[in-house]
Amino acid sequence: MTDATPTPAGWYADASAAGQLRWWDGTAWTEHVAAANPLERPTLPAGAKIYSPFIWLVVFLPLLTLPLLFTWQPSFRFMTGPDGTMTVDRTSMYGPGYFLMVAAGWILYGLSVFFAYRDWRALHAAGVVRPFHWAWTFLNPLVYIIGRSVIVRRVARPRGLAPIWAYIGVVVVSLVVTSIWTVQLVSQMLSNLPQR
Repeated sequence: MTDATPTPAGWYADASAAGQLRWWDGTAWTEHVAAANPLERPTLPAGAKIYSPFIWLVVFLPLLTLPLLFTWQPSFRFMTGPDGTMTVDRTSMYGPGYFLMVAAGWILYGLSVFFAYRDWRALHAAGVVRPFHWAWTFLNPLVYIIGRSVIVRRVARPRGLAPIWAYIGVVVVSLVVTSIWTVQLVSQMLSNLPQR
């Protein structure tokens, strides 16, 4: 009895033609072929899965920090300096909500890197040759989203740009929520200004 592990789906050298790759779908050879030029990325078959759950987690994670904005409620205590100028007491700015936002930001940043790595592996499994590297997420998750979308669009045209469009939606929602929060914060600060 043999215990054979199945060959994963991907591009492999075509035994029927030198210098050519053929798509193996995990169970059988397909009619999809591509040149074996190592600098080119072969086009994926029409039904290839190009969106993993991990890319959507990278795209939508920033939305999780938005409700935390409203947990930060500084008290805006003012004090008068020795020269008579009025300043904000900086200690009144930092409360539990502030530290919760900072901690959540770092945790979500780490999760973005992890999910980008998992997405990168999923693209390899789907047959994308040299997908955009996940380590660019350390610079900024947006860099990974854009780079990934450009490469996937090249090999799965016309698909591939949905993560960019979704991220634009995330930015718009974030701007709206942040604007509402900023108006609330400024009005609270102005209401706490001491009357002269």
